[in-house]
Amino acid sequence: MSGKDKDAAFLGHPRGLSTLFFTEMWERFSYYGMRAILLFYMYYSVADGGLGFDKATAASIMSIYGSMVYLSSVLGGFISDRILGSRKTVFIGGVLIMLGHIVLATPFGKTALFVSIALIVFGTGLLKPNVSEMVGSLYSENDPRRDSGFSIFVFGINLGAFIAPYIVGYLGQEVNFHLGFSLAAIGMFFGLVQYVIDGKKYLSTSSLYPSDPIEPHEVKSLVQKTVIAVIALVLILTIMGLFNALNIENIITLLTIIAVIIPLYYFIRILGSKKITKVERSRVWAYVPLFVASIMFWAIEEQGSVVLAIFAQDQTRLSIFGKAFPSSWFQSLNPLFIMLYVPFFAWLWTKLGTRQPSSPKKFSLGLFFAGASFLWMMLPGLLFGTDTRVSPLWLTMSWALVIIGEMLISPIGLSVTTKLAPKIFQAQMMSLWFLGDAVAQAINAQIVRLYTPETEVLYYGVVGGMTVIFGIILIFFIPRIEKLMEGIK
Repeated sequence: MSGKDKDAAFLGHPRGLSTLFFTEMWERFSYYGMRAILLFYMYYSVADGGLGFDKATAASIMSIYGSMVYLSSVLGGFISDRILGSRKTVFIGGVLIMLGHIVLATPFGKTALFVSIALIVFGTGLLKPNVSEMVGSLYSENDPRRDSGFSIFVFGINLGAFIAPYIVGYLGQEVNFHLGFSLAAIGMFFGLVQYVIDGKKYLSTSSLYPSDPIEPHEVKSLVQKTVIAVIALVLILTIMGLFNALNIENIITLLTIIAVIIPLYYFIRILGSKKITKVERSRVWAYVPLFVASIMFWAIEEQGSVVLAIFAQDQTRLSIFGKAFPSSWFQSLNPLFIMLYVPFFAWLWTKLGTRQPSSPKKFSLGLFFAGASFLWMMLPGLLFGTDTRVSPLWLTMSWALVIIGEMLISPIGLSVTTKLAPKIFQAQMMSLWFLGDAVAQAINAQIVRLYTPETEVLYYGVVGGMTVIFGIILIFFIPRIEKLMEGIK
């Protein structure tokens, strides 16, 4: 038995799991606490402590913000694997996140907002993918505790995300937005303290070094590519400025285009590679419709902090049994339902064993539930109009439906990505999975502008209906997809 297998100091798992559990719990506390109030901070009037953006622009910024967070994870993975190692990369990411929240807590308005977004985007990109990788390094390859260790880790993620809206949301909406952002910064600070003190004792020494250090002869090429990318971006922004097109809306559109192009580049590069076998290429083609399905799903799921947040603020009765509560509290429903559903679905797949549906069938079912969550939200507008406040149960049911979809798509997608990935593109295929969320939120940045009281019913109907229709189309292609998967279930 290896030393790793003997370490059982934290709930029967390595002591390092406690370090990473609480680091990620506090990071998610800070991120989801900030996200619970950021939309309202942007569109509340200056007199009410906000920045005074119109709702459409605020919603669009929220979506592209989320997209950039997932895009930056690709950069974070590269820096960890090739340059710094995961432990240093995670620490730098945490510091940037904390600084981002501190900047938001200052009274410097829109300038502080955009500086904060940049800091948190890069910080989360550095931290999030690498903490997960470090969890795996705590176990030997054959350690039977590995899967349950990741389950405990994921529970920590959702615990932080669940608690944050109640505390940060209340302070932000009921007291002062800047106080709420300050609390988010304090949360990240606690995570960093835990990480630094315990990390020296309990984390693998391999995390101090890059797994695939960049070779001296590769540096020149990397620098050239970076310089070309920066020059191209500056040139595009300069041209936009010359044509008086350098504004928030057009910058968001530019970022949307970039978010869509990057995964296309990945697919073209992988499918066109001469280093993959015929079977591997077939499996990548099978992955394409599943990737598109994931975009459809995330496009709905990620609107929980945008469109549904607006519905919560403007059209929901914010009281239960005579007790009032802030609209940001609804953001806790997402992690709550995840924590409630995970044990059931883990039991269900174990119970069904080889009789459980294939991955494409689970994706199709997931799209039905996601689409149904938006079709459900048509009903309040149809029954009561869009100028009447309705029961909180409408939103609660919507989240209950979409998170069933998440149970059928998110963990299954992670699993099937590793199964269908060519051997030499394992890491890049995993990056592709996260890029699906980036594309979804980039598309959201364009469509959420269309959400108004006048278009509300149609908006929910079209987005939800298209998702259900794609789920039906996917059913007809399942035999073809399963054939392309070449024996992978």
